[in-house]
Amino acid sequence: MADFLDEKRSEIGARLKELKPLVEEYQRLEAAVAALDGVAPTSSAPAARKTSARASSANHRRGKGTGRRGRPKGSGTRGAEALALVREKPGITIPEIAEQMGIKQNYLYRVLPGLAEDGVVRKDGRGWHPKETTTA
Repeated sequence: MADFLDEKRSEIGARLKELKPLVEEYQRLEAAVAALDGVAPTSSAPAARKTSARASSANHRRGKGTGRRGRPKGSGTRGAEALALVREKPGITIPEIAEQMGIKQNYLYRVLPGLAEDGVVRKDGRGWHPKETTTA
């Protein structure tokens, strides 16, 4: 009986030695996926350094912050795509833009007012027009 147990212990030990590098590789790959989850797929720029909440709120109190987190409204590729559609079809509505872009309307209800604040588009009724276009 002791020989049987020793043999099984030996077999299990050998198998553990075989599997150990695979488990370590699995753990490294898991860590890599977790690290990549925070990186945008088309981003080629290095990630910006995060500041602590205390430093961020201190900057805001001193007037250095904008009061908003993240990038400016309408500064992404979808904002540029929406602007291109407005220039292509003056008077286009948000539902029409959303349909053309294949996205939900609610995103555009935030983007287009941001573009209007930047002075590149204006709203006339339900439609959006490029700022350089005037209505008669």
